[in-house]
Amino acid sequence: MTGTIQNRDVFLSKIAKQLGHAPKTELARPTWQHQPQDRVLKDATRDDLVEVLAEQCKNINTTLVKTTTTKLSDDLHQVVENYGGHSVITWKDERFQSYGLSTLMAEQWPQANIQLYEWDSEQPEENIQQAEKANIGITISEITLAESGTAVLFSNKDKGRSVSFLPEKSIILIPKSTIVPRMTQAARIISEKIRHGEQIASCINFITGPSNSADIEMIPVVGVHGPIKATYIVIEDQ
Repeated sequence: MTGTIQNRDVFLSKIAKQLGHAPKTELARPTWQHQPQDRVLKDATRDDLVEVLAEQCKNINTTLVKTTTTKLSDDLHQVVENYGGHSVITWKDERFQSYGLSTLMAEQWPQANIQLYEWDSEQPEENIQQAEKANIGITISEITLAESGTAVLFSNKDKGRSVSFLPEKSIILIPKSTIVPRMTQAARIISEKIRHGEQIASCINFITGPSNSADIEMIPVVGVHGPIKATYIVIEDQ
């Protein structure tokens, strides 16, 4: 549902009057003389960015697997088995089917006694319960920051935030085409989507590997606020 702003111009005009200046109806975007944020990894190819991402994953305790759409099903199954199988929760996302994962999820996992639950917008309480008891949550990155090893997840009614937070292990599928150098490009992409009138997720999560925290003595603790293990599966989709 789209909200409506009431009496905004009148309200802002009153504030401007009290401050002693004329209200501004339009704001010009500033042009900066120097933009160092754009120089980082400026000339990196997509393959270069994959390697940067792979190196950063070593720093954030995240396993990285490189695959193709042809091998994705086998590689995903192997990661799930390495994580102990048991139970998996996923978004309701047509991309799983487009990546050829239907047979894996509908046939192979049941045969291997791996329970699969798909997020259901009509069952909010059941969704949370399933996410709490799931061993593995599987999501898909919309934008991926090579420099920091960050996956950007857009939530909506079919893509619950709990899928990436509540299970003990997290698997994030990363289409190679989503990889950009850093936050600069991610913010620009989101801004462009808004400018062109696209419906943007009510919640955008920037996830950098498994949950990591530290107390006042700087002793790191994994899993306090989310998964204790994470794997990124980079898919050659170009």
